[in-house]
Amino acid sequence: MIKNEGTTTRNGHGGQDGAYGAWVRHFEAERERRAAAGDPDWARGARLSPALVRSIRTFQVGEDGDGSALIAKADRAGDPEYAAAARLFVAEEQNHARLLALLLSAAGADTLDGHWSDAAFVRVRRLLGLRVELMVLMVAEVVALRYYRALRDGSGDPLACEVAARILADEERHVPFHVRRLHEGLAGLPRPARKAATAGWRAMVAAAALLVAADHGAALREAAVSRRAFVSEVVRSSAPMAATMSDGPVPAVPEPAGSPVAV
Repeated sequence: MIKNEGTTTRNGHGGQDGAYGAWVRHFEAERERRAAAGDPDWARGARLSPALVRSIRTFQVGEDGDGSALIAKADRAGDPEYAAAARLFVAEEQNHARLLALLLSAAGADTLDGHWSDAAFVRVRRLLGLRVELMVLMVAEVVALRYYRALRDGSGDPLACEVAARILADEERHVPFHVRRLHEGLAGLPRPARKAATAGWRAMVAAAALLVAADHGAALREAAVSRRAFVSEVVRSSAPMAATMSDGPVPAVPEPAGSPVAV
């Protein structure tokens, strides 16, 4: 059993204590906030270097997708509230793809039809059940946190900065959502098995960070982030997430975000 906020969940499901109901309400509130805030001012255009265009194109492919495999596994998990929250998460990821596509368009660039790195992640995610799907997805989320922070702080373009800031704020909320579910998924294992699983996950994070640093090195340099620093910071950031997956405590639902600040 997992205790959180004075209540108990059973069988790894959040429905009994309404935990995922709170996440549904959180995602819905964020959807309403985004609708009220509106889109960035695309008409002002963007000036992006070839290296940044190439990099953003790749991440746009990674954000794009219907999330059907994740949604199907969430449905089979037997918690309608979690399944509803998962659908809202997928919708936010699709919105990220839309924002990046419009950013590229504002810079006079088109999108890619696909990329080998995204195809590889998708294949691995679909191999087994929900737990493996989420662990692989969390690898991408952790890498994305550092990438979008670099794009926000170092792209040098106001529109790119605003888009990256919006996506980063969402990704920072996604992490506790997935970490909570993975904590529940691992809770039935003996502690040594949980530690082994999260150590393996951190090794996957390190490998993914190395691949991104190699493939996006030119864009990272423009954002004043070295390959070495990128990998080091991604790996370091994964440590508290792995500890929470293994031993808790489960993350609380984040406070509602404020309106994105235009740059």
